[in-house]
Formats: sequence, structure tokens, C-alpha cells
Amino acid sequence: MIKIPFDPMIFQFEYLALSWHGFFSLVGVIAAIYIVIKQSRKVGIDDDLIFNVASWGIIGGIIGARLVHIIDNLDYYLDNPLYFIYIWKGGIAVWGGIIGGLLGGLAYCKFSKLSTEFMGQLMDFAAPAMLAGQAIGRIGDIINGEHCSRATDLFFGWWFSNPNSPGQQCIIRSESYSNGYFPQGSDPSTAVHPSALYELIWDVLGMLVLVKFRNKLKPAGSLWFIYLGWYSLGRFVIQWTRLDKTYFWSFQEAHFISIICMIISVSFIFIKTRKQNN
Repeated sequence: MIKIPFDPMIFQFEYLALSWHGFFSLVGVIAAIYIVIKQSRKVGIDDDLIFNVASWGIIGGIIGARLVHIIDNLDYYLDNPLYFIYIWKGGIAVWGGIIGGLLGGLAYCKFSKLSTEFMGQLMDFAAPAMLAGQAIGRIGDIINGEHCSRATDLFFGWWFSNPNSPGQQCIIRSESYSNGYFPQGSDPSTAVHPSALYELIWDVLGMLVLVKFRNKLKPAGSLWFIYLGWYSLGRFVIQWTRLDKTYFWSFQEAHFISIICMIISVSFIFIKTRKQNN
């Protein structure tokens, strides 16, 4: 077992707080924008345009990440409607951030009357940058102890010793749940799957794959759909090690979103990309 001892908060005052999750999420966003700017400068795209698209994407991503989390925990938020906007109290979903960020960025492009070809080019620039940003964000998840995961006997299972860690709370709260959301038993040292680490590794591998295919596929936007398919596949598999709310067939919300995104990405690749690259 691997012991994770960190306090999830970097600092916390009455009206101001910063968690490691929040800090690394911010670093991930900055890194993603930097990567896109580096690529866009090579083809003469103005930095201001990238910042504008990124700003709309960030706003859309925050809204989407919060909404997907709320939908997955709708009963709680219907009973506590004021918490809808309490994003600083935690509760965001990566899938919502990806989808909302894409819609926000595309909305700006449409508003600015940019061409479809140009939008696809920006999406291709963003694809490896997204995985880089997501991987950095998962570092914060590891320190924080984010996500309730299944118990494991594997040697690389980890547990969270800090009493403020969400990972420890998942174990302690297990006695209050009878639907299998959380690992059995209430021993805080119960080892669980390192789900966040699995995803970090998958993100890094995907980034390497995308860099290999950069500027080699047509039409513009193809690389982004490879990114979408890659992340969908990994997230679908890794989600089985997590213990979020289940619906039917033991599927969790992220499973359904992954399936839909996989269908969309595979359809684009086989219909559009494959046709233009034969």
C-alpha cells in the first residue's frame, strides 16, 4: 500500500481557500493555453485570438463541469439549491469541462464568423494541449485524494491518511451507504485503486500519440476527434475502478458520456478522416 499523507488544502481562511486540486487545475489550463499558442504562432495566428477563444472555452468549461456534476448528484442539489453555484466547495466533472469548453470555444468562433477549416485547425492544436492540461490537473487529484475508488489488494493500491482528505472520507462514510458506492469497511487505511493515477498515465500516453499524428491528418479537426476517442476509451475502462453513482447495468454517468463521445469520434474518423487520408 502507498500512503498519501497530504492535506488537500494549500491554505484556508474564512473567505479564501485554495486546494491542490484547484491549483493544479489552474496550472493545467495555463499549460494548455501555452501549448496552443506555441503551435498557433507557427502558422501566424494572433495570440489575442487564442486568448479570446480560450476565455470562452474556460467559461464554458467551468459551467459544463459544474452542470455535469450537479446532474450526477441531482437529488442532493434539489434539496440544497443554493449549492448550485458553490463551485468553490468542490464538485466538478472533467467530461463536463471538456464538452463545455469545446462548446464555449466554438461559440466564440461562430460569433466571430471564423471558417470551419480554421475552427478545425484550432481544435487540432487544442487536442494534445487538453491531455497535457488534464494530466497536470490529475496531480492535484492525487494530492487531494479525489474520487471514491474500489478497494484493492494490489501492491500499488493507496490510502489517504490525512483526515481532511476526500479519499479517507470515502472509506469512513462507507457504513452510511448500502448501495455499493464506496469500498466496504470503515478502516481509513483501506487501500483503493489509484484511479487518478491511471488516468494521468493514460493522458500522457495519449498526448504522445497525438503529437505523433500532428499535422498528418485531414480534414482539420481529425486530431481532436482522435483525442476524444482516446480519452473516451480510457475513461470508460478506468471508471470501473471508481465508485460514483450508478444507474443501470452498473454504469456510472461517465460511462454513458464516454460511450456517446466514442461513437461520435469513431464515426468522424471513419467517415471523414479515413476517406480523406486513403
